[in-house]
Amino acid sequence: TQEHDCYSFSPNKRAKQKFRPMKNLFFILLFILTTTILNGQESAKNRAIILTDIEADPDDTQSLVRLLLYSNEIDIKGIVATTSCWMPDNIYPESIKKVIQAYEKVQPNLKKHHPDFPAAAELLALVKQGLPVYGMKGVGKKMDSEGSNWIIRELEKDDNRPLWICAWGGTNTLAQALYKIEKTKNKKEAKKIIDKLRVYTISDQDDSGIWIRNNFPSLFYIVSPGDDYGNATWTAINSYIKGTDNTKISTPWIARNIQQNHGSLGAAYPDVAWGMEGDTPSFLNLIRNGLSNPEHPNWGGWGGRYELYIPDFSKQKEGSSIVTKAPETRKIWTNAIDTYTPYKTNEYGRSVKQDTAIFKGFRETLWRWRNDFQNDFAARIDWCTKSYKEANHAPVIVLNTPEKITVKSGEGINLDAFNSYDPDGDNISFLWFNYPEAGTYKTPIKIEGAENVHKAFFIAPKIKNEVTAHFILKVTDKGKPQLAVYKRIIVTIKP
Repeated sequence: TQEHDCYSFSPNKRAKQKFRPMKNLFFILLFILTTTILNGQESAKNRAIILTDIEADPDDTQSLVRLLLYSNEIDIKGIVATTSCWMPDNIYPESIKKVIQAYEKVQPNLKKHHPDFPAAAELLALVKQGLPVYGMKGVGKKMDSEGSNWIIRELEKDDNRPLWICAWGGTNTLAQALYKIEKTKNKKEAKKIIDKLRVYTISDQDDSGIWIRNNFPSLFYIVSPGDDYGNATWTAINSYIKGTDNTKISTPWIARNIQQNHGSLGAAYPDVAWGMEGDTPSFLNLIRNGLSNPEHPNWGGWGGRYELYIPDFSKQKEGSSIVTKAPETRKIWTNAIDTYTPYKTNEYGRSVKQDTAIFKGFRETLWRWRNDFQNDFAARIDWCTKSYKEANHAPVIVLNTPEKITVKSGEGINLDAFNSYDPDGDNISFLWFNYPEAGTYKTPIKIEGAENVHKAFFIAPKIKNEVTAHFILKVTDKGKPQLAVYKRIIVTIKP
């Protein structure tokens, strides 16, 4: 037989030859398992506790609707009802529960699109209360609350992941947790758990924010401080930007794509009163889409880009908030500046081209991604009522080159994502671009040739000192709505 002809040698040799493929298969499987574990560690869900002054403004409810649609991506560990300067002596945990009850009706359908959507009962158990008092009046001896104790409990868990506090209102619940940690633990224990904290506050909405920053100078803290919200990065989520398309934050778009005919969760999304979803930027960079790394706010992402410095808001005009302005005494992660030129579709020839308009400012770090994250929101709320086959899902990028590369000055390098695909079978588009503000080499680096094909080539600039350059690959499908995912390639350039 053919098998006999292939193995016409001694029995021992034949056994070894048969074992070799099995041995190779073992190592291949071991490699796949190890890679999966490592990738799982790198892409572990970000855990977060939300502090919300829900009912002070409908935008908290809006942001909560969106957050629940990403509860398969973000490990929600608590949702705490708090006060703020807009609602100084009331809290409304029942309003949080009402949105979760709307989620409960669509959760079975959401699980058809991803298995990790938690049961509503799990989320309801995470709803906690802060004290119904304003700011520092709720910080000190005998000021513990269900919410502040819950933060400490989560920090004390055997979990090495950072704990994000996304503050949509006042921060006195967090301040009380920090106060108690400092009073009840030795310095080594306190430092160990406080080092796990990451804070993103939607400006200062009570007087405890500046107290936290002054008393815990090493705490990782993202904020655009001051009482003039017009100077805050987060406002870009709902700002009308002259010279660009603002359709996806319009009232008709929201009604058509979110509120109506999208099940109970869409129906729970209230109309805009002051501004659409002002709190949402606090968790956008926690969504694992390949663009942001929450540990590096200066890299940028859906939630904006931030740099570490001591800001001077002394020349800022007076805002409407009752929070008293105070000078910063330490470095914080705050507003950064991007120079942004959008790409637009081209009717003939190359499918995309850069616009001639140039935008520069701190809001640009966030609104440059706005169409993408609004489309993603619209697709996810479709999941509430549509089958997997009927709805759209994001493409998958398969990068054929490492995500971290080292090259020499003047050297050329190829990047490739040939094997990328869309799970729904949609056609996909590629776009490569340099993000100069995210790296240490601030001069834009041109992609040679076409930037809208599966491969890209660039030439490292001539430099005297080592620098880094960030390149972004954006892959977009042609489903409805169009969905984008990203890969960030960080290139170290040596002299």
